[in-house]
Amino acid sequence: MTINPKIVELREKRAQGRLGGGEERIEAQHNRGRLTARERIDLLLDKGSFREIDAFVVHRTNDFGLDKQKYLGDSVVTGWGTISGRLVYVFSQDFTVFGGSLGEVHAEKICKIMDMAMKNGAPVIGLNDSGGARIQEGVVSLGGYADIFLRNTLASGVVPQISAIMGPCAGGAVYSPALTDFILMVRNSSYMFVTGPEVVKTVTHEEVSFEELGGASVHSEVSGVCHLAADSEADALYLIRKLLAYLPQNNMEDAPFVPNGDDPLRMEEALDSLVPDEPGKPYDIKDAIRLIVDEGQFFEIQEAYAANIVVGFARLGGHSVGIVANQPAVLAGVLDINSSEKAARFVRFCDAFNIPIVTFVDVPGFLPGTGQEHGGIIRSGAKLLYAYCEATVPKLTVVTRKAYGGAYDVMSSKHIRGDVNLAWPSAEIAVMGPDGAVNIIFRKELAQAEDPVQRKAELVAEYRQKFANPYIAASRGYIDDIIEPRETRPRLINALEMLSNKRDTNPPRKHGCIPL
Repeated sequence: MTINPKIVELREKRAQGRLGGGEERIEAQHNRGRLTARERIDLLLDKGSFREIDAFVVHRTNDFGLDKQKYLGDSVVTGWGTISGRLVYVFSQDFTVFGGSLGEVHAEKICKIMDMAMKNGAPVIGLNDSGGARIQEGVVSLGGYADIFLRNTLASGVVPQISAIMGPCAGGAVYSPALTDFILMVRNSSYMFVTGPEVVKTVTHEEVSFEELGGASVHSEVSGVCHLAADSEADALYLIRKLLAYLPQNNMEDAPFVPNGDDPLRMEEALDSLVPDEPGKPYDIKDAIRLIVDEGQFFEIQEAYAANIVVGFARLGGHSVGIVANQPAVLAGVLDINSSEKAARFVRFCDAFNIPIVTFVDVPGFLPGTGQEHGGIIRSGAKLLYAYCEATVPKLTVVTRKAYGGAYDVMSSKHIRGDVNLAWPSAEIAVMGPDGAVNIIFRKELAQAEDPVQRKAELVAEYRQKFANPYIAASRGYIDDIIEPRETRPRLINALEMLSNKRDTNPPRKHGCIPL
């Protein structure tokens, strides 16, 4: 049977478009150890679900010889598909076409799918691999970036936005990912920076490599820009699929319920002996988290950054929850600038997308020192306080050991609308630790004592017995119940079910003024 010539022409054009910048450039991309834009989409989405749009778009520039270099679809592949059967919108920058540079039609294609995502209430995933603005198009390319930035901002808190950095991401290009909810990077393959090594060398005379300036290790461990770092592109795309499983499609929905065989009434005797008897001895709060959540599965976010606080997603009784936990194994779990901001951002994301927040508290206070004070620990601590106060999702709190001073207030206490606040018998809830309190309260007595060391030890023991426990707080209703650690899982699941229809609101306003 003879095929209609017009259909033949269509098929040829589609095949031409799928080649991007051509076989040679595809090979060069592979030689760099990177996948092509379309290969990434195929790995990310459910098999056969991708529906491309704007495959025949070409740029409109005639300057600098670009009129002789036109590629179907230009330098970005856009469309929609499904991940685990759920709709997502995706754009994947094509480095084989003009180095993935962003021009007018490139930006228009991205804006179109972002508008569709907002209208239809589904996540947006950006796979970034771009040399930046298309210089030949001048200010038009800068305008395209700004059009995307605006949509990132308007979509914030409405649909989840995820950015995967698969190659270079420099200059103005970094700000779209920075406005999204989660950034993933690939070690030794992707990088982000506002100004590159050459500019840095010219201005500051520093010699620095691409990796040292803005690689995945730098941004996942030092700057905190990157939320998840992967060893390969395939791993990064897998992590996106895994992350989305915990998230709702949009701010009007709940995260998907995932039933499993883990008994909601399961007790964990190991929790009873997890917290050491010695108040200063560390333990790993992640051991507790894994014993409590469904099937021990904890999806940690920003694991290598500000490790004195732990944040991430898990499930309790099949329901998705966000977990925030002080980590006594790192800096004794103290709150500092980085950990406060890390947790604040996570709390606000969970609140925006109807994900209940479970907080495990073991915090001796805020980190002292001129470095912290001069760096703005007051402002940073206030951000975390603001985030918890503002949140209207169900908030469950478990005090495992120390909850001292202002840090007790900040960590989802009853006073800032904690819904269910529990404590283990090992909890110590007080204005400050026994040692510091005795130094202040009994300063004169200690100065006059015959044996100050012996007397201080006695006073510390008395203070600890009287105040370093959960019972005074419980007597005032600041703690709803003191439980055996082994009971934590069933109690939290029960509390989540009780709060499933919770309604709470904030006063009408355009928006609050978080202390940025």
